[in-house]
Amino acid sequence: MPQDCSYNELHPLQVLDDSMEPEFPKHCIIVIEPAEVCATGAYVIATIGDERWFRQYVKDAGGGQKLMAVNPEYPEIPLENGRFKIEGVVVQRNIRRKIKHYNPYRPNNGTALQ
Repeated sequence: MPQDCSYNELHPLQVLDDSMEPEFPKHCIIVIEPAEVCATGAYVIATIGDERWFRQYVKDAGGGQKLMAVNPEYPEIPLENGRFKIEGVVVQRNIRRKIKHYNPYRPNNGTALQ
């Protein structure tokens, strides 16, 4: 019997708030690649408890991990091993048909970390 592989398919989501502005404006479309690993600096969808977050994943030299909003008005979210899951990584952003691609597996994605 063939297995369903749709869990590996890219899928779009719409950004619903301003926490990731200016990189990801409210209402822009992001394309998610399902994955459980990423490099520091990648934009991710992560689950902590029953909540899903769209943030930038950051791992420091000491092994500490956190989720950061691009908008400095939002607090960082510390991550504890075993208490969160990376659901997917952002590979593309679409703002009024202007597309930007991201490489979630290369450190820093070429963007500055805060």
